[in-house]
Amino acid sequence: MHTMNSSAIRVLLIDDSSLVLDLLTRILSAPGTGIEVVGTAQDGVDALSKIPKLNPQVICTDLKMPRMDGLELTRTVMARYPRPILILSVAVEKGYNDDNIFQLLEAGAIDVMPKPQGTSSGNLSGIGKELITKIKLLAGVVTFTRHRPATTKDKTHLPKNASNTDLVTLPTTTKVIAIGASTGGPQALHTILSAISPKLSIPILCMQHISAGFTNELVTWLNNICPLPVKIAKIGESLLPGTVYFPPDNSHLILNSMGHCTTNVGAINPLHRPSITLGFNSIAQYYGRSAVGILLTGMGADGADGLLNIRKAYGLTIAEDEKSCVVFGMPKVAAEIGAAQHVLSLSQIAKLLAS
Repeated sequence: MHTMNSSAIRVLLIDDSSLVLDLLTRILSAPGTGIEVVGTAQDGVDALSKIPKLNPQVICTDLKMPRMDGLELTRTVMARYPRPILILSVAVEKGYNDDNIFQLLEAGAIDVMPKPQGTSSGNLSGIGKELITKIKLLAGVVTFTRHRPATTKDKTHLPKNASNTDLVTLPTTTKVIAIGASTGGPQALHTILSAISPKLSIPILCMQHISAGFTNELVTWLNNICPLPVKIAKIGESLLPGTVYFPPDNSHLILNSMGHCTTNVGAINPLHRPSITLGFNSIAQYYGRSAVGILLTGMGADGADGLLNIRKAYGLTIAEDEKSCVVFGMPKVAAEIGAAQHVLSLSQIAKLLAS
């Protein structure tokens, strides 16, 4: 191993294929990434023996491996050496649900993305860039933020026009709830949707940034714990009460002027699919004051402008607070621009939708 670069992000790679390990090492060790691969392992047992010595800041692991798979490894790491874990997996086809990748997020992993494959540089440069970006983001994440004792500096600084209160209730006029999330979002949605009231008789639209190929698994995973049906929206359908909708894989979810689902965005081509702001904007336009917008954990600013438009249309707007966020990016921007009427913890948001 070459000499350690003290400022580089230390990464441990785990995969049972030495070809994959070589490919990942090549991508991450390219000049200028700011990342150092401090070690590799071919299964969980091997990895666990190396973690105390190598002290990686981020762990990237596969799901299926001999001796100890990614799920058991994740559980053990989070119990013994908690740190950010990124799951690299081959995205699976619809209907396949043996080892749901999202169980690893339940066990404490933070994010999932497709495993770079082959050497076709076109596909690789895109996935390689995404991998580097995700590792940099995860290196700054404090694992198990929600289990840390609150310190004074953890308290969210609320904007002057936002309140943090248990007294927020859903207005009786509410006709739709729209939720946007990015990094840490699947876990947050799991918390909210498992607590949701089975009597809630309005549609819920969820816009979660997720790598292409993982939407079906996400929906299957959430369907198992949500008292309401969770499904992928079909183009042209109108929203049913008491149903949770996700956009089709790698698509936006936008309501047209009749309130029907569409993915049409015209000339705008936003950074993220789905774009939370585009979805929120269409909800503000169609539902106005009868809309509720909720912006959860995530990097960047997607959703903040859309939440502001729901607020300007006199809908109810909520952002997740800093302490319960995995990444306090999007909700922070929403609070700063005055888009969020209320800044609430994840458990307060879950309670609101459970009542």
